[in-house]
Amino acid sequence: MTIRILPAVGDIDSARALSTLLSGLADAEPAPPVADTTALLDTLARLAAESLDELPEVVLVHERIGPVPALDVIRDLVLRFPAVGVVLITADASTGVLTAAMDSGARGIVGLPLSFDALVERVGAAAAWSTGMRRHLGSGAPELYAGPGGTVVTVTGAKGGVGATVTAVQLALAAQASGRSVALLDLDLQSGDVASYLDVQFRRSIADLAAISDINQRVLQDAVYTHDTGLGLLLAPAEGERGEEITDRVARQVLGALRSRYELVVVDCGAQLNAANAAAVELADQALLLVTPDVVAVRAAKRMVRMWDRLQIRKAEETRTVVNRFSRGTEIQPSLVERVTGTKVVRTTVPAAFKELQSVVDAGRMQDLDARSTVKQALWTLAGELGLVAEQPAGGGGRRRKTSSDKGSLAFRRKGGDRGGAGGGARGGGLGGDRGAVTLEFAGMFPILLVVMTILWQCVLYGYTYSLAGNAADEAARAATAANAVTPGAYGGACEAAGSEHLPGAWDGAAISCNVEGPVMKATVTAQVPLFFPGFDVNWTVGGEAGAALEGDD
Repeated sequence: MTIRILPAVGDIDSARALSTLLSGLADAEPAPPVADTTALLDTLARLAAESLDELPEVVLVHERIGPVPALDVIRDLVLRFPAVGVVLITADASTGVLTAAMDSGARGIVGLPLSFDALVERVGAAAAWSTGMRRHLGSGAPELYAGPGGTVVTVTGAKGGVGATVTAVQLALAAQASGRSVALLDLDLQSGDVASYLDVQFRRSIADLAAISDINQRVLQDAVYTHDTGLGLLLAPAEGERGEEITDRVARQVLGALRSRYELVVVDCGAQLNAANAAAVELADQALLLVTPDVVAVRAAKRMVRMWDRLQIRKAEETRTVVNRFSRGTEIQPSLVERVTGTKVVRTTVPAAFKELQSVVDAGRMQDLDARSTVKQALWTLAGELGLVAEQPAGGGGRRRKTSSDKGSLAFRRKGGDRGGAGGGARGGGLGGDRGAVTLEFAGMFPILLVVMTILWQCVLYGYTYSLAGNAADEAARAATAANAVTPGAYGGACEAAGSEHLPGAWDGAAISCNVEGPVMKATVTAQVPLFFPGFDVNWTVGGEAGAALEGDD
C-alpha cells in the first residue's frame, strides 16, 4: 500500500531535511511541504472537495509551524478530517508533550533531531491507523469529513454599527427555522449584544470555559443557553474586561465543541480584531464581512481584509462581503465594493429599512421581526444563498417542535427557500434585497406619479383647446370677410360655419361670433376645456380671437 504523506514545516532547513528522509521511505508518496497552518488546512480542504480518497493517510506537523500553534491546528485538523493520521514533530519528546499531543488527537510524536527509524515507525503506525479508520467508517466517512456536526460561519462588521449582530441573529434563526440545529456564539467580547437582541438573561458565558482544558459535552451544555426559538446561545461575558480571558486556544476549543454538537455554528465577531475572533475567522467555513454603502465603511472593510491577509488569518478572495442598508439610489454599488476590497460580494443585498427593526430591537425580541419585513426577507434569502438552511423534503419531513420563528419559516420557504445554495438567483433574489426595496419605493411613489401625470395631461388638453380656438377664429374671420364682400352684412352664417368646421366633434359646443370693427372683420371663438378626456367639460373655457381686413375698403 502506498502511504501518502503531507509535511507541514515552516522552517526551510527543517523542510529540506524532512523531505530527504521521507524520500527514503518504502511505499511512501510524500507531497511537497506546506509552509503554514493556513496552507495546510486549505490544501486538505481542497483535496477533500475533489474526493475524500485524495486525502493523505499521514500529516506531519512541525512544532514551529505558524501562525496557529501546532497543537491547536492538530486539534482542528482531527475534527475536520478524522480519518487522517497526524504526527507531531517536536524537540521536546517528554511525557507532558506526548500527553498534550495525544489529547489534541495526534497519533504520536517524532523527536528532533529527526531519526529515520523513528520516522518510519511513527508514519507506519499512523498510516495503519488511518487505513483501519477509513475501512471502519465506510460509507459514513463523507459526513464526518464535512466536520462533526456541521459548519462554522462568522459575521464580522467592517466597523461598528453596520449590522453584524442583526445579520448573525437572523441567519441563525433562518437556519433553525428550516430544521437544522444551530448555535449562536457571541465573540464580540467587550460589547456583545446577542443577549439583548434575543431578550436573554443568563449568567453563564464563554468566559466560564476559559479555564477548562478539556471542554466536553457536559461542560458545554452547562454554558450554553437554549433559547425559546431552539437556538443554542453561548454569550459574551457581561463584564467586558473578562474578554481578555478568551484566547485563541479557548476559541478553538469552544468552536470544536460546538461544531461537534450542532449542525451550524454562527459566530458574531463584532468589529474589533482580537485573538479569539481571529481564530474563529481562520477556522470558519464561510467568513462574512458586513459593510454599508458609504466611503467610511468601505475603507474600513478594505483595512480589515488587508489586516486578515497580513496576519495570515484569511485571504481576501475567501471572504464574502454583504452590503447592508442598500438602496438603488446609493452611489456606492456592490460591484465597486467588490473591486475596492478584493472580496466576493454576495448577490443578496439587505435594504435600508431601520424602521422595520426599531420596535423589535427596542423590545429585545429580534425573533419576533415580522415575516413581511424586507430586512428579514433579505437576510433569510441570504441564508439560502449561503446554503445555511436545510432543504425541505418534497413530501414533507417528520414532525418537529414548532418555535416562535416558524411563522417566518413559511414565508421563507415560499418566497426565498428555492434560491438556496451558493448559486441561488439574481442579486437580491426572492422578495428580499433590491426587489423588496424597489417594490416599496414604487408603491410609495405611485400616487405622486399619478397626480403628476394627471396634471400634465390636463395641461396638454388646455393648450390643445387654446390652439383649436385660435385656428377656428382665424378661419371664421376669413370666411366672414369673403361673405361680406358678396353681400354686405350677411356674414354671420359663413362665420359660424367656417369656425365649426375647424373644431373637432368634442369641441362642437363652442361659441363663434364675427363683428365688423372699422376696416377689420373680427372673429371670436370661446371653447370649453375638457376634463381628462374630450367630451367631459367642467365649464373651463378659453377664447381665441382673429381678424381679417374687409375686402373692397380703401
